[in-house]
Amino acid sequence: MTSAPGPLSARVALVTGASRGIGRAAALALSRAGAHVILVARTIGGLEEVDDEIKQSGDDATLVPLDLQDFDGLDRMGASIFERWGKLDALLGSAGVLGQLTPITHLQPKKWDEIVAVNVTVNYRLIRSLDPLLKRSNAGRALFISSGVARNARPFWGGYAASKAALESLVLTYAAECAGTDVRVNLFNPGATRTKMRAQAMPGEDPMSLPAPEDIAPQIVELLLPSCKKNGELITAVR
Repeated sequence: MTSAPGPLSARVALVTGASRGIGRAAALALSRAGAHVILVARTIGGLEEVDDEIKQSGDDATLVPLDLQDFDGLDRMGASIFERWGKLDALLGSAGVLGQLTPITHLQPKKWDEIVAVNVTVNYRLIRSLDPLLKRSNAGRALFISSGVARNARPFWGGYAASKAALESLVLTYAAECAGTDVRVNLFNPGATRTKMRAQAMPGEDPMSLPAPEDIAPQIVELLLPSCKKNGELITAVR
C-alpha cells in the first residue's frame, strides 16, 4: 500500500546546520513530511549520516558541504537551486555558533567577528541569495533560530546575545518587506534543548533534563508548511 503524500510533498526545503542538533532533527522531520531537503553544513561525514537516515525511509536528499562563511559559495548554491528546481519552498536558518562566554571586555575580536559572521551575516547572505527563489514558490516559508538571550541580558553572553538580537531585527525587517507576497518569515526560539551548543554553554547541566531536538522538530515543520500564515513573529517552542 502506498502511503499518503506528506504536507510537504513535491516541495524543496533547505536547512543550514543540518549535520547535528536542531538542524539535523528538523531536516529529518521535513523529509518525513515529504520535502526534498537540501542539507547544508561544513562536515561531510555528518551530512552523510543524515542522508543515510533519510535513505532508510526511501527518500533522498541533496548534500551541500559548505562553510557558510564562503559567501560566494552561498550565491553559487542559490544559482544551482534555481537551475535544478527553479524555486525554494522552505528555508531553515539553523546554523549558529556560541563563541566565547566571557565579559565583553575580554571577548577576542576574532571571536566577535566569527559570531557576527555566522549568526548574522550568513543569514543576511542567505536571504539575499534565496529570496528570489522563495518568491517563485506559491508559498515560500523562511524560519530562523533565535534565543531568549536576545531579549534577556545575561552576563558573559554579550557576543551571542548581540548577534541574536541583530538576527531578530534583520529577520523581522525582511518579514515586513515580504508582507505583500506569498512568502512568510518568522523566528523560532527553541528554548533550552539538548544540543552540543547547550552543553558547551552549560557544562554542569544534566542534558537528559532537557528536551531533545527531535521533540521540537515537529513545531519547526509546522512553521514551514504552506498552511502557516504567521509572518514577522517570534515563536517560542511549546514544551
